Order: sequence, then structure tokens, then C-alpha cells
Amino acid sequence: MTTAKLPAQSPLGPAEFQLPDPPPRHPDEMTSVEHLHEPGNTHHLAQFLGNPDTTLVTAERYIAREPDSSASERRVPDLLIAFDVNPAAYRARNGYIISEQGKPPDFVLEIASASTGRSDVEEKRDAYAAFGILEYWRFDQTGEHHGARLAGDRLEGGRYVPIPMDGLSEDVLQGYSAALNLHLRWEAGRLGWHDPATGEHIPTYESQRARADQERLRADQERAARIQAEARIRELENELHRLRNQ
Repeated sequence: MTTAKLPAQSPLGPAEFQLPDPPPRHPDEMTSVEHLHEPGNTHHLAQFLGNPDTTLVTAERYIAREPDSSASERRVPDLLIAFDVNPAAYRARNGYIISEQGKPPDFVLEIASASTGRSDVEEKRDAYAAFGILEYWRFDQTGEHHGARLAGDRLEGGRYVPIPMDGLSEDVLQGYSAALNLHLRWEAGRLGWHDPATGEHIPTYESQRARADQERLRADQERAARIQAEARIRELENELHRLRNQ
């Protein structure tokens, strides 16, 4: 296991500097809560993607190139994922500082809203490319704010190149994230995360509960069948014993 550490040359101790909290969001920007946090997507991704000591699955805090980056140089993604980094440093700094972590995030995603739609597809796209973020994705429940229901870009030669999207049906659009090794899916206006190895959605509260219920039902059925078989064996033994004693 490799644990990311703060660079030794960093002049700042873990508690000596913190990025400010981002400003309060416009009410219509709460789409990220609806599509990421209320359904548990952030938690499900954190559980699926692995080691919490070196993996960040987080949101709603600044990304900055340097500790002293100006407010105009910072960005606040709806979802940030980074591998082989130092989550403790992220928490201590109240945000993701690229120079300290030693790398940009691997993945960011924005959820569309009326007030941020244009910024997501123009200014933020340029900013995330300049940060060196490997993949930038956008999800739009209706497609009216981003101009597309689902879109992704991958960094190639310092510029974003669109990731192909597959229309699986009228209500399902899907693209592959190499950064996460997952398919992102727009399905009837909902955001999903599917494992290419199985084609199934990553485990959720509901799927884990359903699986547990199925396992309990299977165990109950096997127990009932075993009890029935044992009872039948006893009946046959009793009948054999009766016939032998006639």
C-alpha cells in the first residue's frame, strides 16, 4: 500500500493554511445534491473505488494550483476524484492544492443548473484543462443547460478531447471513464455508475439490501427443503421398520 504524503519541501505545516469556504450556492445549483448526495452516489463511489487512505471522493471545496492562488483562479467542482493522494492534507487545507498533492485530480464532474450551465461548458472546461485534470464530465438531467445530457472530455496533449457517448436506447446514454474504469450513464434523467466487467450498477444501499434479502430468502428456502427432506427420510425409515416387523 502506498500512502501519499505532503511534499517534504512544503513550507507550510498541515494546520498553518486553509483555503476559505466557497461562497454559498445559488438555490438552483442544488442539483448536485439531488443527483450526487441524496442518492448516496458519493458514498457508493468511495466504497467502490478503494483505499480511503489514498483516494479522495469529495465535493464542494476549492481546487487551487497553489496555496496563494487568487479567488479567480480557484474552482469548486460538484464531484472530485483523485487517486494516490493525501486526503488528510485535503482536509487540513479545506481544499485540493495541486502543488501539495503533487498531481491534479483524476476526475471532476459538474451537474447542470440554469445558473451554471454556460460556465460548465466554457470557462470551467478551460480551467480544468489548464489544471491538468485528466477527465472532465458533465451531467444534465434535461440537456437544456449543457446542450447535452451527458458529456465527457479526456486530456490529450494539454487539450480536452470529447469522449464518445453511446445511445443504448432513447432513455439511456453512456460513456466510458478510463480514469475510473466505469461507465457513466444518463438513464431517464438519473446519473448512474456501471461496472464494465459486469454491466451492473456499482453497489448501492438498495442493491446491497436487496442482495441481503435474496440471500436470506435462499437460506430460508434451503433450510425448509432440508427439514422437509429429513422429515421424508424419517417417514421412510419408519415405514421400513414397520414392514420388517410385520
